[in-house]
Amino acid sequence: MDMAPAESFRTGSTPAGVAMPALSEMRLLSPAEIVRPDFVASWQQLVNQAAEPNPFFEPWFLIPALDQWGTAQRVVIKAWFHEGRLAGLVPILRSAKYYSHVVTHATGWEHPNAFCGVPLVMAGREDAFWRTLLAHFDRSARRALFLHLPLLPAEGPVQAALGRVLHEQRRAHYTAGEASRALLTGETSAAAYLEGAMSAKKRKELRRQHNRLAEEGPVIFERLEGDEGLAAWTAEFLALEAAGWKGEAGSALASAPDTRALFEQSLTGAAAAGRLERLALRLDGRAIAMLVNFITPPGAYSFKTAFDEDYARFSPGMLLQLENLALLERPDMRWADSCAAEGHPMIERLWRDKRRVASCNIAIGGPLRRACFRLLMAWETRNRNSSPRSPS
Repeated sequence: MDMAPAESFRTGSTPAGVAMPALSEMRLLSPAEIVRPDFVASWQQLVNQAAEPNPFFEPWFLIPALDQWGTAQRVVIKAWFHEGRLAGLVPILRSAKYYSHVVTHATGWEHPNAFCGVPLVMAGREDAFWRTLLAHFDRSARRALFLHLPLLPAEGPVQAALGRVLHEQRRAHYTAGEASRALLTGETSAAAYLEGAMSAKKRKELRRQHNRLAEEGPVIFERLEGDEGLAAWTAEFLALEAAGWKGEAGSALASAPDTRALFEQSLTGAAAAGRLERLALRLDGRAIAMLVNFITPPGAYSFKTAFDEDYARFSPGMLLQLENLALLERPDMRWADSCAAEGHPMIERLWRDKRRVASCNIAIGGPLRRACFRLLMAWETRNRNSSPRSPS
């Protein structure tokens, strides 16, 4: 299948009569086009050289997500090629739904099971990526009033590059929403971190709960990588989550075929890519708490967790999180993102740092469109100061 036509931006001079390839070009690809083996190979090279990791835009996660929702939502992939190499990638859609309002705009694609929206960009090419992407939207804004970029880690190198480019272009923009998530960081041992994070009284209480749990039967902690027993483990996780309040509310992964498929396929893909870590707390062989980490050096994303609510008095989820502190001792890890909502009552008692994520609105197109955008910016800024939004 041929790729979609590219929008090209050339720099430098070209000798008369000689056709030169574009130094920088933005290609629009459909979900069907990105599964080509040659493109996936280039995509994986980009992942390995990315300035900032984002597992939710890696092939093993994004392709299953697009299989479930991409066609219906008309998602396209903006693939940036620099000097013939894939150097940037971000999924985009056009939408008229903007929070509770009807405002047509272009937006980075997100769904409820993706927790980061930062584009994959080759390290050292961040500024050039943003210049090319914004120039592309200036040329092809169509009916979009602005570009919405959700869930950008505020302190990351890709966001820093965006800030530089917006400043140099004097392009209007504003933060449309922001939140902070629990973050695990520190050059220390798991034991030392726990001692600094929790009082002696609370640590003693957790030891007591572990000992009381052991009175119910043999207790073991399980840590797995790769695909050993993965299908059975995945089914066990889905059943455990569905047996609790999420199942009753209809929000468990197993509550809908699409989210079940995404979970099953992404774990299989993550294991094949060497990105998966699975933890479980087992009582007499049966899991009473389970956790999925995506390992994306120099960071990690704690993707999903579940526990048996019948054993809530023993705090099985917290006991498993104590084992998860071993992330600190991995030589390839500098941080781990909890993927948890701000104010989460359990994880914020243990993970002491915060990761701020923000959603940004950016002016695109010509003078009239940008003037309309400034009106929206003034209205939103005034209203946001009185009622802050979470990023979307």
